[in-house]
Amino acid sequence: MNENVIPAWLGRTHPNYRRWEKSRQLALERGDFVKSIIQNHVKCSGLKILDLGSGEGGTSSILSEVNYVVSFDISLLRLKRQVNKGKIQRINGNALDLPFKPKTFDLIILQDVIEHLTYTKLIIHNLNKLLKSDGIIYLSTPNKLSFLNFIADPHWGLPFVSILGRDKIKKYFLKHFRKNKIEREDIAQLLSLKDIKKNFNPIFKINLDTKYTVKKLFEGHKGIAWSDFHIFLIDTIRKLHLDKIILKIVNDKEGFVNKYLTPTFYFILTKAG
Repeated sequence: MNENVIPAWLGRTHPNYRRWEKSRQLALERGDFVKSIIQNHVKCSGLKILDLGSGEGGTSSILSEVNYVVSFDISLLRLKRQVNKGKIQRINGNALDLPFKPKTFDLIILQDVIEHLTYTKLIIHNLNKLLKSDGIIYLSTPNKLSFLNFIADPHWGLPFVSILGRDKIKKYFLKHFRKNKIEREDIAQLLSLKDIKKNFNPIFKINLDTKYTVKKLFEGHKGIAWSDFHIFLIDTIRKLHLDKIILKIVNDKEGFVNKYLTPTFYFILTKAG
């Protein structure tokens, strides 16, 4: 890529620029939230961590303060834009070709990445080999079946797109509204809770962190929601004093709430058996 050419995701004229810019600005806050979830499960210090699809590098930066982090991303430009802080090794590459020895990592971060990957089963198999025997995976990804994402897809901000597969998104949406994106292989294809279980079972046991996330959300943590739609919804819930009721309803079970209401899944995955 010519470094003098501004990529679409940095162009102010792009329809999604405002959404993406907010996400970039909150990269460190998002990293702080990721760390807080991990700390609920393991002591988050002295770990060797792979941040796969590290993006703006906020999570790598936060975790590198007391851990050794490999920040791995397919975009060289994104890696160059990341803040140079802490013990971070930056590697530009593809998730299908991870240049690491088996049992290297205590923790692997998959933050809003898995929905962009093809050959998901193969990648998960490879990640399992890279983890130490007591290693864990942090996974966050939008919920395909959430009615909130049905109203406004987290990647495009439009209705209906969230339930479509990658091929249908290209055929019915990109073909008419984003022709310059139609050849991309990493177009987001959202997953349901059932899809997550299908991809990770029987290798991993999945542990949801919905209740903790909603609690932090209503406490005002900025690293959880940044789209205009979600911020408006949260503000409305607070004004109507519905937050306490919602906190009583949400849970970490694989039932109706997490199947059809939760907009983004937050998991800690542990090796089964």
